[in-house]
Amino acid sequence: MPYDTDLDQRLSAAIAGWGTTRKKMFGGTCHLLSGNMLCGVYKDFLILRLGEEPARQAMSRPHVKPFDITGRAMKGWVMVAKPGVTEEALQAWLAEARRFVSALPPK
Repeated sequence: MPYDTDLDQRLSAAIAGWGTTRKKMFGGTCHLLSGNMLCGVYKDFLILRLGEEPARQAMSRPHVKPFDITGRAMKGWVMVAKPGVTEEALQAWLAEARRFVSALPPK
């Protein structure tokens, strides 16, 4: 299944001006901030790097599941199904991911 290009465009527009780079990864896209993976699109899911504890806490929210595409979940990452990616929710998710990734050393 190809990735959701509409979701990718919404994501790209939402983080415009953050100084990210976009790469094709996971059969979809991934945006990197200072060389660290931040967020992206996998199939029709928004994927976010939140850190281990925030990701664990996020699992209780609607439309959220672990980022697992190989049978082994990526620690600190979540997948948010499209119904959970309203404009308001997208901004909140991205702010949470940015807080975590901005604290990481640049690569």
